Amino acid sequence: MFKSGFVTVIGRPNVGKSTLLNGLVGEKISIISDKPQTTRNKIQMVYTDEKMQAIFLDTPGIQNPKNKLGDYMLNISKSTLNEVDLITFIVDLSEDIGKLDQYILETLEDVDTKIILLINKIDLATDQKQIDDLKLKFENLERFEKVIPISALEERNFDEYFSAIYEIFEEGPMYYPSDYITDQPERNIVAEIVREKALLNMYDEIPHGIAVEVLSIKQREDKDILDIEVNLYVEQNSHKGMVIGKGGSMLKKIGSQARVDIQNLMDSKVNLKIWVKVAKDWRKKDSRVKDFGYI
Repeated sequence: MFKSGFVTVIGRPNVGKSTLLNGLVGEKISIISDKPQTTRNKIQMVYTDEKMQAIFLDTPGIQNPKNKLGDYMLNISKSTLNEVDLITFIVDLSEDIGKLDQYILETLEDVDTKIILLINKIDLATDQKQIDDLKLKFENLERFEKVIPISALEERNFDEYFSAIYEIFEEGPMYYPSDYITDQPERNIVAEIVREKALLNMYDEIPHGIAVEVLSIKQREDKDILDIEVNLYVEQNSHKGMVIGKGGSMLKKIGSQARVDIQNLMDSKVNLKIWVKVAKDWRKKDSRVKDFGYI
């Protein structure tokens, strides 16, 4: 019996949602960094095998909003909970259920959708007992269909997770072609890749103020090269020089790393040009948040 359904993936920031989903679909679609709140939009990714098709929604991490962008991100995360066939709630190996995890658990109390809980980062466990004790703690809440320890980084226990999804899904159609992996336009993915490289390379006080706008993606007529032009926005004038770096070194590093991932995604050589501009305090302004595609 072929089954299908929609899965929203939630969890506090930096718990490994994007790493999990990129591993599940086998492609780098959702950006990964060691800084929280890297995902700003509801990114849809598709996994298909001979028995089922699962459409995953990678939502922003749930946390208390601090500005207009934060409000948007929280609304996106919470709005999907009753729109899907399954919720996947990801935690990590923290011994105690922290404030944000508790907040998410309380948010889920009024939700009828079935929930699978994944305990991520078991590759960092000191011993098996640490994993077993935390698994039992969550099982005792009697809120989840399954509690599955995983390592998103090492792709451990993915088979058990897929089996659990299949058990919950009902018979359904193949919504997308079998080779389809995301509904995101190329421009969105390119923008996210550039933003990821900025997040990975920049100082703590800058990354959340970064937005990326793809101006154009053009196939060069005489060569197998894509010419891509991008604006990278920061919130403060003082940040512009830091993003560019001495002699352009930081911007060159960001661009070089982004180009590698974009070339792998597009299966083509890429000529990437990035301009750094200032959009002062854009996260606090509805109009600017909307301009950058977050409303």
